[in-house]
Amino acid sequence: MIRVLYEDNHLLVVEKPANQPMQEDSSRDLDLLSEAKAYVKEKYSKPGDVYLGLVHRLDRPVGGVCVFGRTSKAASRLSDQIRTGAFHKVYEAVVVDNGLKDHDVFTDHLLKDHRTNMVKVDPEGKYSELEYDVLERRNGFAKVLIRLKTGRPHQIRVQFASRNHPLYGDQRYNKDAKPGQQIALWSSELTIRHPVKQEEMTFCSRCPHFPFGF
Repeated sequence: MIRVLYEDNHLLVVEKPANQPMQEDSSRDLDLLSEAKAYVKEKYSKPGDVYLGLVHRLDRPVGGVCVFGRTSKAASRLSDQIRTGAFHKVYEAVVVDNGLKDHDVFTDHLLKDHRTNMVKVDPEGKYSELEYDVLERRNGFAKVLIRLKTGRPHQIRVQFASRNHPLYGDQRYNKDAKPGQQIALWSSELTIRHPVKQEEMTFCSRCPHFPFGF
């Protein structure tokens, strides 16, 4: 059952479960967008198709906070916030320590290969930036709080992996990840301006499954 963090006439903020697709894909597994539409349709007895604007995405294995626009105007204004840097995303992750600094800013250019759905650091790619702080270290791993400055596909996973700090359980970018391990990456906080009221709003979610007792 979908977990709703906030809703009004303009927004629907939910907690995406890990390993659920954001929208329908070739797997035909129940996707978050369809589930959210069904929730709105049933709760408000909506006839016909329900509109929900998908304004940002989480990778399928990643869970946490995400927001939909309940009107096209709200979705457009949220998309504008993403473009102008007013849409702030914070993640928590567990990464291989390997002498990771307590605090740093990563800047790279990232290029996506749409054929393989893999991303790599490449001078021909798009500028990508994040900032992080180490929260705790344990058993050769570090739990980090990450503030995204840009929102590129697989950005966190690739920027850490390219520096020899891959995410625990990342089946794509961590060669030591074991089959079946869950990636330790969670969308823990999202700050937006309400698309109509223009108030700043922050929504939070705590990861239920980080390894090593973090």
